Amino acid sequence: MQLTKQDYERELRGFTWDIPQDYNIAAVVDAHARAHPDKPCVLWESEAGERRTLTWKDLSQLSSRFAAVLMRLGVKKKDPVLHIFPRLPEALIAQIGTFKAGGVAVPCTEMLRANEITYRSQVSGARVVVAHASTREQVETARGDCPLEQFILIGDEASGWLSFEGEVERAPEATPVPLSADDPMTINFTSGTTGNPKPVMHRQRWMYGHGRVTARYWWDATGDDLVWATTAPGWAKWYWAPVGVALNAGATQLMFHGRFEAEKFLDLLSRYPVTKLCATPTEYRMLVQTPGLEKHKVSLTDALSAGEPLNQEPIEVIRRAFGVTIRDGYGQTESVCLVCNYPGLPPKPGSMGMPTPGPGAVAIDESGEPVARGEVGEIAVPVGSPGIFDGYWKDPELTQEVFSGKWYRTGDLARVDDDGYYFFDGRADDVIKASGYRIGPFEVEDALVSHPAVAEAAVVGAPHPVRGRIVKAFVILARGYTPGEDLLRELQDHVKKVTAPYKYPREIEFVEDLPKTASGKIKRAELRKKEAERNGGES
Repeated sequence: MQLTKQDYERELRGFTWDIPQDYNIAAVVDAHARAHPDKPCVLWESEAGERRTLTWKDLSQLSSRFAAVLMRLGVKKKDPVLHIFPRLPEALIAQIGTFKAGGVAVPCTEMLRANEITYRSQVSGARVVVAHASTREQVETARGDCPLEQFILIGDEASGWLSFEGEVERAPEATPVPLSADDPMTINFTSGTTGNPKPVMHRQRWMYGHGRVTARYWWDATGDDLVWATTAPGWAKWYWAPVGVALNAGATQLMFHGRFEAEKFLDLLSRYPVTKLCATPTEYRMLVQTPGLEKHKVSLTDALSAGEPLNQEPIEVIRRAFGVTIRDGYGQTESVCLVCNYPGLPPKPGSMGMPTPGPGAVAIDESGEPVARGEVGEIAVPVGSPGIFDGYWKDPELTQEVFSGKWYRTGDLARVDDDGYYFFDGRADDVIKASGYRIGPFEVEDALVSHPAVAEAAVVGAPHPVRGRIVKAFVILARGYTPGEDLLRELQDHVKKVTAPYKYPREIEFVEDLPKTASGKIKRAELRKKEAERNGGES
């Protein structure tokens, strides 16, 4: 689908959700299996070179068998099931099988520690956990301190655990529990600026929203595509792409189980005819530093970036090397794709795109009114929109607090230009107010990364005895560059030329790495805290 501006305006005005009452993603998988049983659903490879293929018939049958396993263990409709596993075909089998049993998936990254597993089990009420062998030790430590009673292990056998492979092999195919679009589907824990992670609850219609909005307006995905999203099963982005896009569209997907290495990444893109790639900004930044990038022959028709805004420099390098322009998209754990650069419409450098038809996202001011073109506002979605989540799991007070007004506020700021394109301006709590100016950290980071010496950068406001607060940058240098006063001044001058001079970083600290979340987002709050402690002020 290639959109014109007229197409976009027409779909924005005329969009209707029309969610089928009996929609659920497990039924979608079974429908694809009936239509093309032998078509590959997953092409899997590990960093050790192991390879497997999972057909749509395989996914349908094996997930029905796993549903039978869960039913035998007493899992009933709306019962939560903890999922802790890496990128494996078993991930989709366990997820779809959980839904067929009527259960609610509780995705957890395999990097969680025992206390975090305990917390998620206690809050969700999960009695059953499906975990990979690599996470067994942490789950064992949590055992006894939480509601978990039944333990299913992928990839190994151990005392006190049921073997996933053995149980699935012996089980009959269960008849799926009838589900509607309104039935609970997932409990995704998402971290805020304060307190413990919050249990975001989505219903089955969340996947319909991804198929209708994310797959259509951002991915432009069809059943003819081979898609690769580098995310992992513990994150909401997994439900956005490998589940919400690929399974809805009936596309084949590549799944790689291993650490990110640029050369391996390029090897996979060269050997598999991937048409749609979705990677993180960090992965793209590492990729473009690979010598001889343009020598790799790839089949890409689209490249997408997600997680946080991508700087302009990697976009240009990828365009020159592979002939595709990376299209940024925006959304949250709590939503479908809210803003994106559309296939067919020219993306603007640095822009996250325009609001997608359906969810109704808009940039608003502090009083809740849409901001004028050229102004900065907080991205918000009307309460009740099918494009956002349905509340917090068994926490009506927190749900009421978030949905008590007209808008669900994302906490993300964006500037809207004269053509309606959105430009990320930072989190509401990341904005720097220095010398009377309001400065979004991303625009300074973008300017820094456009210099060949800078591989990555993070910008925060640092306390200053005279100015109150100044712009400070933490910079990771590219290969071949060394820290020094001359380079520091060169970078400052470069920022003054690329963006408004008042935004330049008065301090630059060269570092080896940056604090990040497990999903790759920079922890600016941690950097602010470090500066506050160093200067004896408040972050």
